[in-house]
Amino acid sequence: MKTELPKNWKSTPLGDVCKTLKGKKPKNSGEISKNRTIPYINIKAFETGLPVEYAESGNYPECSKGDVLIVWDGARSGLTGRGVAGYVGSTLSKIWSDIVDNGYLYYFLQSQYDFINTNTKGVGIPHVDPNILFTIDFSIAPKGEQNRIVAEIEKQFSRLDEAVENLKRVKANLERYKASVLKAAVEGKLTEEWRKNHPDVEPADKLLERILAERRKKWEETELAKMKKAGKVPKDDKWKKKYGDPSTLNQKNLVKLPHGWLWASVDQLAEIRLGKMLDRQKHRKGNKLSYLRNINVRWGTINTDDLLEMFFKDTELDRYSLMPGDVLVCEGGEPGRAAVWDGSLSDMKYQKALHRVRFYRDYEEQLLVYYLEFLSQTGRLKRWFTGSTIKHFTKESFSGLPIPVPPKAEQVEIISVTEEHFSKILVLERDVEINLIRSDRLRQSILKKAFSGKLVPQGNNDESTDIPLKQSA
Repeated sequence: MKTELPKNWKSTPLGDVCKTLKGKKPKNSGEISKNRTIPYINIKAFETGLPVEYAESGNYPECSKGDVLIVWDGARSGLTGRGVAGYVGSTLSKIWSDIVDNGYLYYFLQSQYDFINTNTKGVGIPHVDPNILFTIDFSIAPKGEQNRIVAEIEKQFSRLDEAVENLKRVKANLERYKASVLKAAVEGKLTEEWRKNHPDVEPADKLLERILAERRKKWEETELAKMKKAGKVPKDDKWKKKYGDPSTLNQKNLVKLPHGWLWASVDQLAEIRLGKMLDRQKHRKGNKLSYLRNINVRWGTINTDDLLEMFFKDTELDRYSLMPGDVLVCEGGEPGRAAVWDGSLSDMKYQKALHRVRFYRDYEEQLLVYYLEFLSQTGRLKRWFTGSTIKHFTKESFSGLPIPVPPKAEQVEIISVTEEHFSKILVLERDVEINLIRSDRLRQSILKKAFSGKLVPQGNNDESTDIPLKQSA
């Protein structure tokens, strides 16, 4: 149903009053040089107003700073921009009208972006569909009123932009605050006062003794189970000599930890195991089960909305199983990104792009996630990656990663205090996101009012809008 317009407005298909000129990539373009002096306007340039490519002089479509440009090809088809001058990029088109103010046309096209972008054509790369674009009803106000409408839109958008910038500053401050909480948590400053009030807590070296004892015990249980299954019964304890002690850390290059803490390798504290490699051709037997991929693991959370399935044999079910409290760590993609599995879905498995970290005992799993995120934020985790272009966090490297071990009681306190801070941050972040969404809706509401004649008071009713016959493209 069409919106009723003021009586001195006119509505006509956009193609009847607008012309378009498709851009073209110059033969010689790149960084600015003696010969390359004319800006080549691509999407980034018209969004930021800062060209990054330049071309030699030639016979190419041009635009001035006042011209309206529209993205013609690509995922953002229909997006409009202005404020730059140079050669029009090959994925862009210049669009204008001889009877409509450029600013008025620019904001009208902004109001139609969602419609244009969701009605593109093309199988691979989407393109603006001229049959859709040129048949859009263009609500045209009298010339004088166009100027008032543009001025009012820009006044209200200016206020909105200021509010959005403030929200973005709040968001950035919250991110910095969260980073400072992480740093304080893993360095012991968050529980500094707690340690003063609890001087008799068992130190971490005693905890590590128990963890290492449990590590050896589990290895022995596993080995005995293997021998029993093979029909071999050990006559003595010589087989225990095969146990591989975890490598000790070189304390020389490690920073000093708070009293009662110590450094330990991940290998000392936990079993690390990569998931199953996906091979759709070979793996066609067994139980078809859901599994987690690299993309499912975000910092601190695991998204199970988009799960895939693959086959697991009976002999693989335990090997690739997940238990509540297992930490999943990305081996590639964003190496080190980690979260704790909560066991919310049964029979969940995991793919080779992930490490499963299962602690032997008495180490708060969330503490490892905090530490990995802290190392990632500060850039320190990179030294543990392999690969020149595509980075990987291999099992060998991960096993030797030193992590701080506070006393057990202090670990619990660190998690409690950190989560308390994070919950407050989360509430504030949600408020910011809600207000950012509201600002987008308000922006669209302003545009809707503008092109239905409800944004500014109506001018002289005798002022008319003359629309000529369809212009040639």
